Amino acid sequence: MRYLKFLLIGIFFGIVLVKSEAVSWYRIYEMFRFQSFHMYGIIGTAVMTGIIFLQISKKVQFKSLMGADISVPLKEKGYKKYLLGGTLFGLGWALVGVCPGPMYILLGTGVFSMLVVIIAAFLGAMLYGALRNKLPH
Repeated sequence: MRYLKFLLIGIFFGIVLVKSEAVSWYRIYEMFRFQSFHMYGIIGTAVMTGIIFLQISKKVQFKSLMGADISVPLKEKGYKKYLLGGTLFGLGWALVGVCPGPMYILLGTGVFSMLVVIIAAFLGAMLYGALRNKLPH
């Protein structure tokens, strides 16, 4: 019962993403072909909202449900691993036509082929976990 509010917020967010066509394969395809501003507008709004709330959280000092201070650790210097990771993420997104969050939303809307994508993403995460110590970080 304690986590019901998070489930309801997730369902609401999923409905918003479906209604805004943010999980539409055709909208994502248009974005990668630079044919439409729709997805760039949604992503840009999300980035700006994140920046604003992050700056507010630094000033207000939010606390977690357990009472611990919430802080964002500084990222390590260097751009190679971020460039490589972002490129892999973008290529995966372009190949399947969806980023990780909406995979579950699309499955919930009846796009059962997303089950293959979710399983592949899970296996990829497991592979990364197994190889993490051997990869250059």
